[in-house]
Amino acid sequence: MIEIIVPATTANVGPGFDCLGIALNLYNKFYFEEINKGLIIEGCENKYKNENNLVYSSMKYFFDKVKPAKVPSGVKIIIEDNIPICRGLGSSATCIVAGVMAADALSESNLSKDELLKIACEIEGHPDNVAPAIFGNMMVCISDGDNLHYDVVRVPEELKFCAFIPEFKLSTEQARNVLPTEVSHVDAVFNVGRVSMLISALLNKNFELLKIACQDKLHQEYRGTLIKGYDNIIDHANDIGALGVFISGSGSTIMSLILEDENFKNNMNSYLSKSDSKWDIKDLSCDLNGAVVNYI
Repeated sequence: MIEIIVPATTANVGPGFDCLGIALNLYNKFYFEEINKGLIIEGCENKYKNENNLVYSSMKYFFDKVKPAKVPSGVKIIIEDNIPICRGLGSSATCIVAGVMAADALSESNLSKDELLKIACEIEGHPDNVAPAIFGNMMVCISDGDNLHYDVVRVPEELKFCAFIPEFKLSTEQARNVLPTEVSHVDAVFNVGRVSMLISALLNKNFELLKIACQDKLHQEYRGTLIKGYDNIIDHANDIGALGVFISGSGSTIMSLILEDENFKNNMNSYLSKSDSKWDIKDLSCDLNGAVVNYI
């Protein structure tokens, strides 16, 4: 049996739309076993226990593209799901990464992580979640035609993430539908400056710059309209000491950057408990390893 552990991710990190992502120490686990024939999927809702399951369809995509000599005649998949679905924490990306890496392992293809990333990006459509899910850390990733370019940014270990996860879901499709088709030159320059400052501030540990560096003009003000109380939550987190606050991926989770501070979490818990929606607050750290394959 093969165990694949894939971390959650927070994409965009404010201004880095579709280009930046950070792996987090919250994990989905997937187990794969070759069987004589057919498909067995356990650990998910019945509607996902079929060939349209994203884990399985990602495996099939790998087999169709790579055409390995060895393809299992049947497979059993067990899913241990710990990452909330449709909350902007890369749950779908974990399924894609697990499927691609499982197909590689079961077929004994031994592709490099570079090759696995390219296949995962073809399935996902953009690299901001799958890249950190595979490699860990913070990833800067861009595509240039058929070529994919990426680099690692080491997140300072003292920097923590406090995730405000609401009970309501927000699909990527919903979140993309509210975005404008064009942006002004002024807004583009605004984001170029912020994303540059964000990376510089992380590399140099100038945490006092993160608040302004997490600002964005491309997506957050539009997606924020889909999250009830968004502006007030951002303002409150900033008022009580957040280093920076941003929408995680396409939402609905709101992510804050903090130093170790139990009072911050308690204060946010108290504040959000008065909201119309239920919120779960999780203290997280950057995952340094990315997806791991274990043979058990």
